[in-house]
Amino acid sequence: MRFRPPAWRNLGAAALRVVAVWTTATLTMLLLAGLLPDFRLQSEDGDSATRIGATAAVGAGAFALLSAVVWPVLVRALLLVPAFVPGLLVFFLNGSLLWIAFTLAPYGRGSLRPENAVLVAAAMSAVSSATSTFLAVRDDSAYRRRLARLAGRDRRRAGGDEVPQTPGIVFLQLDGLGHEVLREAVTDQDGTGPLMPAVAALRRESHRLARWRTDWSSQTGASQLGILHGSNADVPAFRWYEKDTGEVVVSNRPSSAGELQRRATARAARAGRRGLLADGGASRGNLFTGGASQVALVLSVAARRGRDTRSRAGYFAYFSDPANATRTAVSFVAEVVRETVQSLRARFRGDRPRVSRAGLYPFVRAFATVVERDVVVAAVLGDLLTGRPAVYADLVSYDEVAHHSGPRGRDTRQVLRRLDRAVALIADVAERAPRPYHLVLLSDHGQSRGETFQRAYGLSLEELVRAGCGLPVPRRAGRTRSGSEARTAARAALHRPENGDAEVPRRPSRGAGPVVLGSGNLGLISFPDVPGRMTREQLDARHPALLPALAGHPGVGFLLVESERHGPVVLGPAGGEHRLRTGETIGEDPLAPFGPGAAEAVLRTSGFANVPDIMVNSRCDPETGEVHAFEEQVGSHGGLGGEQSDAFLLWPRVFSPPGGPIVGAERLHLVLRRWLEESAEGWFTPPEPDAEPFPASREPARRAR
Repeated sequence: MRFRPPAWRNLGAAALRVVAVWTTATLTMLLLAGLLPDFRLQSEDGDSATRIGATAAVGAGAFALLSAVVWPVLVRALLLVPAFVPGLLVFFLNGSLLWIAFTLAPYGRGSLRPENAVLVAAAMSAVSSATSTFLAVRDDSAYRRRLARLAGRDRRRAGGDEVPQTPGIVFLQLDGLGHEVLREAVTDQDGTGPLMPAVAALRRESHRLARWRTDWSSQTGASQLGILHGSNADVPAFRWYEKDTGEVVVSNRPSSAGELQRRATARAARAGRRGLLADGGASRGNLFTGGASQVALVLSVAARRGRDTRSRAGYFAYFSDPANATRTAVSFVAEVVRETVQSLRARFRGDRPRVSRAGLYPFVRAFATVVERDVVVAAVLGDLLTGRPAVYADLVSYDEVAHHSGPRGRDTRQVLRRLDRAVALIADVAERAPRPYHLVLLSDHGQSRGETFQRAYGLSLEELVRAGCGLPVPRRAGRTRSGSEARTAARAALHRPENGDAEVPRRPSRGAGPVVLGSGNLGLISFPDVPGRMTREQLDARHPALLPALAGHPGVGFLLVESERHGPVVLGPAGGEHRLRTGETIGEDPLAPFGPGAAEAVLRTSGFANVPDIMVNSRCDPETGEVHAFEEQVGSHGGLGGEQSDAFLLWPRVFSPPGGPIVGAERLHLVLRRWLEESAEGWFTPPEPDAEPFPASREPARRAR
């Protein structure tokens, strides 16, 4: 039986922590009063040290009380624009609370200018938060009581009582992190230790690492839809044109994500399957819900307004703590400065390849690497404390930075270090949670480096297509904006209306010529004025120069078209041809440079209802693995070539092996579902003090008492 200290001891420890935090806040106010010329805690005639100290103590106490009572109300009122909270608004509101607290102090005969109130409030919040966190970590019993209190509160809200003792699973997706990049990050490359020590420890002590191969559409929309809902059929790319509706579908547009989820859910239901998180799980920071009952920052429900499905509720849960808001705001500003400096350095060094990093990108990067990361991690920690059976969370920071800096750039190394700290924090809290947890790390795809198609060859894919069709080519070529999940998540957080891509209308005119879209190094060409999918023979009759111009271009690896005689056919340079149904090749096989499994991946996509008239995959350098993105991206994904199709899976040894190579997101869904079933059966043994955290055992779950 576990020893329980008497109630008076718990109450006394809590009182001591309150006094400690109050004292540090008071001392911080006294120190700042001595440093700032326009901040005084005494009247102009002077006061005694006792009165000055009392003024500081009362002001600090009133500020803490107002922060605890008023701040959550302010954040809820400002939920309409929660993404602005990490900015200047945080400092203004926090400073206003301090100014009010200072004026309410009975001994307040000093002065506090509003601009100084902002600085003093930020410093006091940071110091108080650090002190409180330090005391809680140092006091294990207090930490456990806090876990139990939070978990019990949420369980009572949900109508539950006891937390099951069978293990839960946290699926943590490190967006865009390829298998080889992760393998390098968890090994000692230069004698200074691994770049990601926490993940390296998992691999060394308790987990296994494997690669899994994505579908041809190697991007988050297709991968996450297949992983979470068990079906990603009819998703040929990140964005595509649907002839039956006349609309451009963009995977990370909230309305499109909702429709894709509806379709996938219907297909899975016909096959007798449910979402990965359907049994009481939680979805955090994803494109799709996975059937979860608890969602936060999920784009597919961003347009809904229900209390249980409001995707922006995670912002309120996080920013209702003023210390969280202050810490994230400071980090947000620091990240904007960091990106600006790193961009200038890259320009001065003459780094190649390079894309523009100006405009709003520094703020988009800061949102992905700071705001979204902090909010998602906090939501996962809350799920652990509540004892949810399954959690799937997506951290997009690496993918966002790698698009502009490259998969192995200096900037991305810093992001990986911070992701490692997030993994370590989640793993640490999981050990103290009210139920045991398994931690599964995975990615949805990798990234391939390379110069963009337009910068390498001086023209865009759209220009090449229009020239091949004999159509006029605009003098100023438009560039396809990077398909950033973070950019769309930020727009959803700001409650901004959908606008898709500025360069591509949501409903293109049927008489405006071909619709040309980019999805990483995958291009999609559709002719809206022709119903149904055009065949190779129709294309040759209408635009005889188009297919030869595309297939013969040095930046193009292969094309996929539909032949009336041979079905789906892959065309390549020098007349190379691969007939997918029979496997027959004519001349040099266009798919040979893309490795084993390429033909099967392309054949599967060719059967989708939404496949465009022509699909174009850029060339891949066989020596370096570099590709040419049809978007403005240094690191890209979406097609075949290089490391973009090689995602990773790091899973506890306690689970059964995947059972052979994992090819496709739908196959990975089945593996993860099997592990959920094994976890529900209690495949967990608590580690001994010096043993591996998760030994390879299949004994029923039991908790040490």
